[in-house]
Amino acid sequence: MSDKIAVTTTDAPAPAHTFSQGVRKGPILQVSGQGPVDPQTNEYLHPGDVAAQTVRTLKNVEAILKAGGADFTDVIMLRVYLTTRDDFTAMNDAYGEFVGSRVGGGVLPSRTTVFTGLPREEMLVEIDALAVVD
Repeated sequence: MSDKIAVTTTDAPAPAHTFSQGVRKGPILQVSGQGPVDPQTNEYLHPGDVAAQTVRTLKNVEAILKAGGADFTDVIMLRVYLTTRDDFTAMNDAYGEFVGSRVGGGVLPSRTTVFTGLPREEMLVEIDALAVVD
């Protein structure tokens, strides 16, 4: 049986001390929820702009996928957490462009979108990913 390993990269924000950026066990890679944070400064970016926050968040997810030996073609599920239903269309458009450009004509990942409170007031979106690496 394969060991569980923490996946880390400086190309995504440092995780809180209570969780890993990602965890890989065998071919399964789970990326922890990411937000619109600059990995170099740990500042929350693009206040009030859910489309820009979505792109920054997906870039952070992508960096952890890469560190774990995966990319968006390996992602089978993305979960998106939004603070308000009003942001759905803008998030969905930015998400579709970003993810669609990464999978080309391939199969898009499954997705669930949840409306909820998030840990920081400036966060409009948080996204996590589940990938299976061949």
